Amino acid sequence: MIFLLTRSHPSPRSSGGASKPSSDQLKEKTKTGYLPTNPVSTSSSGSLKGKKPKTAQQPLHDFAAAPLRDKLAYQFPYDVESKFPAYIWQTWKYTPASGEFGESFRPAEASWSEKHPGFIHEVITDQVAVHLLRHLYASVPEVLDAYHALPMPVLKADFFRYLILLARGGIYSDIDTHALKSATEWLPENVPRDSVGLVIGIEADPDREDWAQWYSRRIQFCQWTIQSKPGHPVLREVVANITLETLRKRGAGLLKGFRDDKVIEFTGPAVWTDTIFDFLNDERYFDMSTSKGNITWREFTGMTSAKKVGDVVVLPITSFSPGVQQMGAEDYDHPMAFVKHEFEGTWKPEELRHIGEEQKDGE
Repeated sequence: MIFLLTRSHPSPRSSGGASKPSSDQLKEKTKTGYLPTNPVSTSSSGSLKGKKPKTAQQPLHDFAAAPLRDKLAYQFPYDVESKFPAYIWQTWKYTPASGEFGESFRPAEASWSEKHPGFIHEVITDQVAVHLLRHLYASVPEVLDAYHALPMPVLKADFFRYLILLARGGIYSDIDTHALKSATEWLPENVPRDSVGLVIGIEADPDREDWAQWYSRRIQFCQWTIQSKPGHPVLREVVANITLETLRKRGAGLLKGFRDDKVIEFTGPAVWTDTIFDFLNDERYFDMSTSKGNITWREFTGMTSAKKVGDVVVLPITSFSPGVQQMGAEDYDHPMAFVKHEFEGTWKPEELRHIGEEQKDGE
């Protein structure tokens, strides 16, 4: 009996070798941190920069002391060849089931479910957001610390969109935004879905000499609608930037009395736009040796069709900002019009971009 039992239960070593490490354990160390197992590596023209590098298992000892960007890359690995998650994320003070939700928002909120059957559509309240982020970012406590330190709801709402997309991916859209077309139609048919990890649109393209008096950037990417795969480097970088800047401001006592007109540079479209351009000109992801210079607003001004740079697809202003009747944007019935934003709380035609700058010199 003893002989039979020992012979019929072989040890783990005799059953095919060591188990394979999980994908989360496989990282490539770079000069700034850990990149996912198949990082974005493209030339400035959008072609792949060499073959996928060999991966190596990284030790987990003393990871709590690792730089923030390393922690985020390890916790939320990026795989450009994965599918876009079928999530739609929105935030508001109330859920659609509440009588206080707001009748003006119901058609916009319902349009996302109507255009995306089979997607998981969540409207996250402020109270639920706290618990959700605590679950997602428990291993990166400085991010949670920064979120709670933000002094204004609009700052937390901005930060939430980056945090949820970094962790889970999918689509984020403001509650006052209508879906005109399904996200399955946003990318051109000739663009492989497994080569794209981030889809963004243009908010403003002010072709005028005095643009700086009205807008924060010459080309401004909108943040009211973003589609991404989880772990994208742009999202990782914007989360790291906001986290570190928030903790720095808190330490210096600069969060008290924070002004509304500083939101755009802190968590809004300005920092979002800057982070995207930094990524597009980052030699870790793009082969800059063949480039004639940095990618700037000039590559995106006057666009009428989608443009792919690396794993980022930039849609023309008509796609996410139709109907503004300026800057070359077409109307809502245009084939390239994908979402309709009500522009509440953002820039409006003939209105200064920075709140509080309407009156100068006592006028």
